[in-house]
Formats: sequence, structure tokens, C-alpha cells
Amino acid sequence: MTDLSTVHVARYSRAEFTETVLSARPRTAIFDCDGTLWSGDAGMGFMTWSMDVGLLSRNSSDWIDSRHRLYRQGEVSELEICGEMVQVYAGLREEELRRAAAEFFRTHIESHIFPEMQDLVARLKAEGADVWAVSSTNNWVIEEGMRRFSIHADHILSARVKVSGGLVTSELIDVPTDEYKAEALKRSGIPAPDAVFGNSIHDAAMLELAGQPFPVNPTPGLLDISARLGWTVYYPQAVLTDHIK
Repeated sequence: MTDLSTVHVARYSRAEFTETVLSARPRTAIFDCDGTLWSGDAGMGFMTWSMDVGLLSRNSSDWIDSRHRLYRQGEVSELEICGEMVQVYAGLREEELRRAAAEFFRTHIESHIFPEMQDLVARLKAEGADVWAVSSTNNWVIEEGMRRFSIHADHILSARVKVSGGLVTSELIDVPTDEYKAEALKRSGIPAPDAVFGNSIHDAAMLELAGQPFPVNPTPGLLDISARLGWTVYYPQAVLTDHIK
């Protein structure tokens, strides 16, 4: 957990954060998901859950577990591991994965949604903002999660593979992480979004595209960038409550 007392960076209160965002009347608003709209890493969580419930075979589980171990040791890149965490489901029926993602999100992530972020997305949409979600987590989990925010699949950029005949393949279509999040936005016709919300260093590139960047629940790496660039950060109430405990 970040020690909030050791990094000198301006912080919004909840009221200031909401007022600042809404008063800017952004026409385009881009949200990262894991750590920004809810606490925790849904991608990693779904992978672990997939192993535990037997959705993944023993061989697939052993392979992705070994790859993730190498990732934690710095021997596999963020881009590689995010892609492989989708490719590992090759051979399964997409319908089965969507059912699994729905169960996983409902039982493991939904209760960790930040209420003020859910409310902010709803208010932005009500005021006519074009709201998008960008995530390096697989599209099955993210599309399920975005149902809670009324963000449709055509406004979601996430890690995904080609599906052929209802079966998941290992052919990558997109892995939006780091600079590839910014590139995915540009490909979607959003080279300069009005507002971007993200929580980690992997969101830094798309935050730098924004007319107004909003670091939310920043990791230490993003907190350092925010301090250097003069970005004001926001910590959801649930995060502050956990920090005080």
C-alpha cells in the first residue's frame, strides 16, 4: 500500500474531485478499470479463479502460472503477460467464458466497485459525455463489469483474441497497456480525450493524452509521475478507509 504521507502531491477531496470533473464538461472521458473503477486486479483474479474452478486445464494452469512467475521476476514484459492471460483460454467456447466471467465478476469484483466512480460515470453519461473503458484485462471480464456502468462493448478497448466458430483462439487482436492504450485510443479516433482516469504507470501514456488527467487511487509509480507533472490525485473513500485501518 502506498504511504500517502511520504509523497508530496495535491489531492482532491471527494467533493472537489466530482466538481472538477463535472465542471469541465468533458466531451470524451476515458476510464481504466482495475484499480480505477474498482479495487483489485480483475485480470489476475479471473486467471486464479479459472484455475481454482477447473475452467483451465492443469497444463494451461501450470503454463500461465510459470509465465506469471517470470513476469513478477521481470523476465516477461507487461505486454506479453497481458496477452498470454487471454491466449491461455484458447480452445474454450466463448459462451462458456462469458458465463464464467459473469459469475466471477458478480462474486469477486462487484462489491469492490468504488461507488463514487460509478456515480461519476453515470453523471458524465447523463450530461452527454462519450465515455470509454480501456483495460489490459480480458474483454470477457471487462465487458461484464462495464454492464454496471452502462458502457457498451463498442466503447470498450481491452485485451482480446479472435473467436472463430464460437471457439476462442490464440490469435491476439489487441492488448491495450502502456503506450498501446494511447495507440488504441488514437485508432478509435480519440487522439486527444478531454479527461482520462487511471491508477497505474501503465495508464501514464493515455493520461498524458488528456486535456485533464485524473490519477485515481494511484500506485507508487503513478504517484511519482503525478508529483513530477503536477497532477492532482484522487483516492476513493474505500481506499482511504483501508489506509486508516
